[in-house]
Amino acid sequence: MLSLLTNRDTASAIFILAIVIGSGLFLGKFKVKGVSLGTTWILFMGILLGHLGLRVHPIMLSFIKDFGLILFVFAIGLQVGPGFFQSFRKDGLPMNLCALLLVLLAVGTSYILHVITGENMGIMTGIMSGAVTNTPGLGAAQQTLSGATGASPEVASAASGIASAYAVAYPLGVLGAIAVILLSKALFKVDIKKEKEIAEHSEDDSHNAFRMACKVENPALFGKSLRSIASDEDSEHIVITRMMRNGEAFFPDPELPLEKDDKLLIVTDNLHKDKVGIIFGGEIPVDMNEWKAANTTLISSRLSVTKSSMTGKSLRRLDIRRKYGVTVTRIVRAGVDLQATPELILQVGDSMKVVGVQEGIERVAKLVGNEPESLHKPNLIPIFFGIALGVALGMLPIHFPSMPQPLKLGLAGGPLIVAILLGYFGPKLRITTYTALSANLMIREMGISLFMCAVGLGAGKTFVSSLVSGGYMWVLYGAIITLVPMLLVSLFARIVLKMDFFKICGMLSGGTTDPALLSFSEQMYGSGRIAVNYATVYPLTMFLRVVAAQVMIMIML
Repeated sequence: MLSLLTNRDTASAIFILAIVIGSGLFLGKFKVKGVSLGTTWILFMGILLGHLGLRVHPIMLSFIKDFGLILFVFAIGLQVGPGFFQSFRKDGLPMNLCALLLVLLAVGTSYILHVITGENMGIMTGIMSGAVTNTPGLGAAQQTLSGATGASPEVASAASGIASAYAVAYPLGVLGAIAVILLSKALFKVDIKKEKEIAEHSEDDSHNAFRMACKVENPALFGKSLRSIASDEDSEHIVITRMMRNGEAFFPDPELPLEKDDKLLIVTDNLHKDKVGIIFGGEIPVDMNEWKAANTTLISSRLSVTKSSMTGKSLRRLDIRRKYGVTVTRIVRAGVDLQATPELILQVGDSMKVVGVQEGIERVAKLVGNEPESLHKPNLIPIFFGIALGVALGMLPIHFPSMPQPLKLGLAGGPLIVAILLGYFGPKLRITTYTALSANLMIREMGISLFMCAVGLGAGKTFVSSLVSGGYMWVLYGAIITLVPMLLVSLFARIVLKMDFFKICGMLSGGTTDPALLSFSEQMYGSGRIAVNYATVYPLTMFLRVVAAQVMIMIML
């Protein structure tokens, strides 16, 4: 047992890593008033055991740190990629503007503190990463430092102390962010009940799927077929899933002439529901038991898209309704209901809600695969080729006239960008990038655990000496970097942009990439909209935090 702690071979490295990660994750399960530091305990355990003398061979430690970082950021990129560009639309634009302002203010505050105090710019980058609880930013900064040519005293000091600075600033980064949320609520005199009413009233749900039933009462439609009634534009948003005549429900033939008092079961969206009533007639209550009982041959089913050949194909191109007599009413993707418009692009992992006769549904099932068990097997080919492409991109030098050395995206930025692009464009290019949520979380958590462990063990031997020699001031610097930007952006969002409190909570949580703040806000105020707003700004913020950390290091060099 003693040899496993003192030797620097592979077995010893794995043993130490397992001890640090296991104990850190165990401590992360404990919460104080609903708040936990989570996987950051791995970093603290690594620092503690590193200070006590546990060592891993530097080459092994470097590989573990870099590979863990790559796995972490690549999994994040695949997760946020599909919604990355959509996050800039409508309400997402002002929220992402606030997130950009939050990043710029953090960088500006860090730089001002550097000028006033004379603190090493690399150390200040570590403090900033901890103050905004952004681990990939720390990884990007460390990777940029390791690739720096020359070994000036300033670079050496930054390399040895940046992880310690991050660790010192992180706890107050979590608590300070929570304090800003509580202070904002007090400053704005927020009434949570009233705020929920305002948020519900202002929410744009015009494109959410909506089911309704109508009775055909418009004389102009009698004798006309369904195909000839709606314009092409309307038909994309109005899907007639069933028809009832003389008490019998059936799948409607597009060429069947309508008769007075026919009943139609329709899936549309909130934007077009009034138009449906104008076209067909008055809305009637929807009793699904009546529709199901009236026709034993018509069934509804849920099919899983599991064939990779389906990736990138639109519903219009598949023409399922005409070919198979089956109507696709909705697409469920990552737990979100999407209206089945003809232009919707399918991707592996989608769940299709369909209505039709048994034979037609079976044919559609064969078309799309419908083997949900196959989704439990991750498609590793695009992941590893994506990592390879991301590493290559990260190593490409990007020259700027004002910088003495070219900027590199590094092992954090390169894989992150490639993963985002793969997640968004993959289905359009018929590249299957689907990974089950559990698989994505496994990759991400393994990556961040390995990275945190390696960083902690590396920083442990100098952590105490760094604090004694002035590092205690890092706590104050971190508090300033946490509080000032968040308070200013919170005021700007409320006073100038008139954001509701839930948007502010989500924007601040995503703008600091802080899941602890997200969890606190949701538990405290009980609104699912906070998570939606968090996801809106998270992709851009993560990218900007990584790049900002590298830019600060390049300024020092």
